[in-house]
Amino acid sequence: MMTKQHTSRMHPSSLFTYFQYLNQARKKEMMDYRRFVAFHHIMRNQALSTFFQPILNLDKGENVGYEILNRPPASELFPTTEHFYDFVGQTDQVSLFEMGCRQISLRSFREKAAGLPERNNSLIFMNVHPHALSEEHITSGELLELVEQYGLSPGQIVFELTEKQAVTDYETYEGILASYRAAGFRIAIDDAGSGYNSLKTLVYLKPEYVKLDRSLIQDIHLNPVQQQIVTILVEYANKSGTQVIAEGIERMEELAYLRERGVHMGQGYALGRPSSELIRGVVPDSGAQAAAAF
Repeated sequence: MMTKQHTSRMHPSSLFTYFQYLNQARKKEMMDYRRFVAFHHIMRNQALSTFFQPILNLDKGENVGYEILNRPPASELFPTTEHFYDFVGQTDQVSLFEMGCRQISLRSFREKAAGLPERNNSLIFMNVHPHALSEEHITSGELLELVEQYGLSPGQIVFELTEKQAVTDYETYEGILASYRAAGFRIAIDDAGSGYNSLKTLVYLKPEYVKLDRSLIQDIHLNPVQQQIVTILVEYANKSGTQVIAEGIERMEELAYLRERGVHMGQGYALGRPSSELIRGVVPDSGAQAAAAF
C-alpha cells in the first residue's frame, strides 16, 4: 500500500489511475463478499435444482444411466450456472460444497426412482473436483456409507473428473483413486479432448469411462480434425477396456457418424434433454418411439 508521501509525489494522471484501481478492487471485494453470502444461503437452504440427463448405449439404444446436474437459482450475482460453479471453485469451500451436492443428488435420485426396477441398475454420473476426492476428511469409506444410506450400490456411482481442473501429481492421485475403486466406485474423465492433457490423464488414471468434450462432437461429420482426435481416443479406449461417451450430441448427422465410428455411449439433446424427472433417452433410429418416463 502506498503511503501519503508517495501518493503526493505521483503525477496527477498516475494518481487518478491508482485511485481508479483501488475503487475497482473495492468493488470486486464487495461483490465477492455478496456472492459468498449468497452461496452460503443457497447451500444452507439446499436451493439447488436437480436435473437428470440420460446416457445411452449407442449400439443397442439402451438407457444405461444419467448424469445428475445441480443448478442454482438464476440471480444477479449468479446469472448462469457456470458463474456459480466458477465462483465456488475459487473458494476454500469446494470439498464441503461437493459433499452437499452428492447428498442432494443421491436423495433426489432415490426419490425419483422409488419403486422402479431400474433404480438398482442405472449408472449415476456425478461431477467432482479432482481435489475433493483427495481431501483427508472425505474418504471412500465416508462416500460408501452415504451411497448405502440411499439404498444404492457403489458400482452405480461414476465420479466425473473434469480435465479443466487438472491433476498435477498423477502418481499420488492414481493411489487415491485406487481406494475408491476398491470400494466399488468408478471413474470418468470429463471434457476429454478439450486440450487439457487428455492422453496423459488417460494413461495414468485409467478411467472406466471417457467423456468426449462437446467441442469435439459439434459438426464432427464435417470436420476431419475432430474425426481424427475421436478416432485416436476410441482406439485407445478399446485397447484399454474403457468406454467412450460422446457429450453434446444435437444433430442426427453427428449421431450417425459417432455410431459408425464405434463410440460406445452418447449424451445430448438429440437423445434426451435434462429433466427434473427420470426420463429415458432414445436413440432416434433405434425403433423406439419417444422419450418416456420410467
